[in-house]
Amino acid sequence: MTMLRSIIFTGIMILSVPFYALPGMLVIPLPFPYRYGYFRRWAAMMIWLLGVVCNLKFEIKGQENIPEGAAIIFAKHQSAWETLALQQIFPPQVWVVKRELFWVPFFGWALMALGSVGINRKAGRVAIRQIVDQGIRRLKQGRWIVIFPEGTRVAPGVRKRYGIGGAVLAEESGYPVVPVAHNAGEFWPRRGLLKKPGTIKVVIGEPIETKGRSAEEINKLAEHWIENTVAEISTANNA
Repeated sequence: MTMLRSIIFTGIMILSVPFYALPGMLVIPLPFPYRYGYFRRWAAMMIWLLGVVCNLKFEIKGQENIPEGAAIIFAKHQSAWETLALQQIFPPQVWVVKRELFWVPFFGWALMALGSVGINRKAGRVAIRQIVDQGIRRLKQGRWIVIFPEGTRVAPGVRKRYGIGGAVLAEESGYPVVPVAHNAGEFWPRRGLLKKPGTIKVVIGEPIETKGRSAEEINKLAEHWIENTVAEISTANNA
């Protein structure tokens, strides 16, 4: 039944994309709050559908740590789930993504419409400069920045080096970093159709003050908190 429910959910999600994205082209000329509100509703519907069809829900700890003004989110990246859920948890946001995603029909168009920061990951220092320059502009507009420091989805229990680009943005902008840990990959793996029933745990850490700190120190603080917290909430470690 779990696999059948997973197939039903995945089928509905895939079919819903063009039906929702095509009318969404009409909102692109509108101001950002309207564009963001439209596309955010699709993510909200998918999270709701996931709970109804697959009985996969989530709980949050640390919501009181979300600051009032714009900030930079450093999030663990295990699954596609967090790309949907972060939109429900935090204020209006844009993501730092590889620019190739902009070429993906429907999904990529939505990313561009929302002003996501598209980078050439093979460009080294140029890519970091893209993150900083575009990121500061978005932050000054009041938009949160979502960064997955590992750069790609990583299976539960696996660690990957944290990229420095987000930390350089934090150092140069002075905006706080909000670390986010979760165990979504244990329920919605990065590969395959299976969505296991259960409750995903999300933990939001206290904001990391970035003023007066180097990018290396910011990265180290965020990585230490995220990885330790992920280990604490892992179902494998708590079995």
